[in-house]
Amino acid sequence: MSTTTTQTLDASQLQERIARFQQVREAIKKQIHNVIIGQDEVIEQVLIALFVGGHCLITGLPGTAKTLLVRTIGQILGLDFKRIQFTPDLMPSDITGTDIIEEDPTTGRRTWTFIPGPIFSNILLADEINRTPPKTQSALLEAMQELSCTVRGNHYKIRPPFFVLATQNPIELEGTYPLPEAQLDRFIFNVLLEYLSADHEMQVLDLTTTTHQSVAETVTTPEEILDFQKLVRMVPIADSVARYAVNVVRATRATDVSAPDFIKKYVNFGASVRAAQNLVLTSKARALMQNRVSVSYQDIQAMARPILRHRILLNFQAESDKLTQDDILKKLLEALPQPRE
Repeated sequence: MSTTTTQTLDASQLQERIARFQQVREAIKKQIHNVIIGQDEVIEQVLIALFVGGHCLITGLPGTAKTLLVRTIGQILGLDFKRIQFTPDLMPSDITGTDIIEEDPTTGRRTWTFIPGPIFSNILLADEINRTPPKTQSALLEAMQELSCTVRGNHYKIRPPFFVLATQNPIELEGTYPLPEAQLDRFIFNVLLEYLSADHEMQVLDLTTTTHQSVAETVTTPEEILDFQKLVRMVPIADSVARYAVNVVRATRATDVSAPDFIKKYVNFGASVRAAQNLVLTSKARALMQNRVSVSYQDIQAMARPILRHRILLNFQAESDKLTQDDILKKLLEALPQPRE
């Protein structure tokens, strides 16, 4: 893969930008942990999504601090934060905004005026996104992919940075709707929030059942976040590592010749090309977050499951055998030939 971008920059300037990236990353994690206990892997994945300019789906049972995590991150990043509580009666116009008729009191002339919805923000918390029907969920599709919104034929741009951080309850719970595949594919990660350990739950009690007030301070700016996104894209990746990422994604497709037999047995539909793009981008961010300036095979393997778990559709046979997407992906990574460093 081409590395000419980094070679044309002044070395000292690039080092300063990398040092600032590391400084801000540590400051963000510190501020998050002032409010959120544990969940280190979840926090890392959400930060990676922010540093590559992607959207993140956070799945967990009620009471696992999904909403609190997103609200805290919005405060720390100094971004315009808005929240939508998704309910069965929510309408698309409640997300995008709508046109209203206003009358000029002096002339009596009536004109259409656009009232922007909460989608015009930097961080949009789509809380319990799967509690509203797919018609309303689809109101986010254009904004997530193109940073724009169309209302009554009028096209409106959304100012970057723009992130959709959506929370959802497990689909087995009452009153939930599965997200359309097209929308799922627009989320870089599907992050799973598990229950905390006993020690971490004790720390939560100490923070939340006393007079202690947890405060998270702003540590960066929207402009700096955009600069970090450009910096991540400058991280070089070897052709062999990029090829490995492509092989992992292609192996999830039952119709591909490289797919193992268990993929053909259990998977109806595999991951898209967007999955390969996201796999490389997030691996670059992970490498930079670990103070490395090149992508390794381990980065690809670490990012594979959160990126692919919501992009492969299992068949009835997998459900009958009680296999999950994570089970299939773990087996796939073990089955693929281990590349040499």
